[in-house]
Amino acid sequence: MYKNLFYSIVGLSIVFGLFSSCEDKPKNGRTDTFSSGEISFASDESFSPIIEEEIQVFEASHPKAKVTPIYTNEIDAVNLLLSDSLYLAITARDYTKEELDNLKSRGFQPRSLPLAYDGLALICNNQNTDSCISVTNVKRILSGEATKWSDVVPGSKRGEIWVCFDNKQSSTVHYCVDSILGGKPINSPNIFAAKTSKEVIEYVEKTPNAIGIIGSNWLNDKRDTTNVTFKKNITVMSVSKLENATEMNSWKPYQAWLLNGRYPFVRTIYALVNDPRNGLPWGFANFITQPKGQMVVFKTGLLPVRGDISIRDVNVHDYGF
Repeated sequence: MYKNLFYSIVGLSIVFGLFSSCEDKPKNGRTDTFSSGEISFASDESFSPIIEEEIQVFEASHPKAKVTPIYTNEIDAVNLLLSDSLYLAITARDYTKEELDNLKSRGFQPRSLPLAYDGLALICNNQNTDSCISVTNVKRILSGEATKWSDVVPGSKRGEIWVCFDNKQSSTVHYCVDSILGGKPINSPNIFAAKTSKEVIEYVEKTPNAIGIIGSNWLNDKRDTTNVTFKKNITVMSVSKLENATEMNSWKPYQAWLLNGRYPFVRTIYALVNDPRNGLPWGFANFITQPKGQMVVFKTGLLPVRGDISIRDVNVHDYGF
């Protein structure tokens, strides 16, 4: 009798366990948690250097987690999120009202997390000595009003200005249209798009009369821990808010000038999360906003959104030694 009772109890336990496992497993097959499992997420390609650094530190801190980036343009990244193909997208913009309404109408609770501030950098060939430019002239170049170097630098014999973007649907293009041109389209026969930020740098490196427009996180020289040295194979242009750009009133996208507002072209990097499970997509995005993740932001040359950052002026005296 006891033997039969024992087998009955074991049998019920096994059946109960089977039903429990079926109920616990989500319909979409996901098994990831806040700090474990495997997921893919989308990111604008222009942020790939900082994203790679964040993944390395995150996975070292969470050995049971594997996050795989899909580098694409900003439009496709958001579309993947809206179609429920992925649950995290790294972009240079927040949700639009229409996107939020769409997701909420389907029962989702989308969230956006600001991660970092990135300077939109203008780069030119090392042979180009005209590396200071005004915001006004940047607008004239993008609108097609200025197509030659002599249009922005009187007397220049450098010829046509060729402008190269990373991708025609990237966040870089989106920023130029919305924030620099005020919603007007880029309109110049001398402006074109490559496929990646790396290709922009390579084009500018070999083209003396070119300007490249990329995210500043591509420029940091990793050998310099102070984050004040840019790549040596190209020149980072200084930008002025004044009409006449000079070395004294123009600024490069260093962290300090992003912080105090001297550099004019600054954009916010966001994590757009739409994860009903509150699993690994949310865990990785949240990690970037925490001290370890923000330290990675700082070390890659961008400006963290969190942290007590102060700038001190230092007077250097020459005593003739």
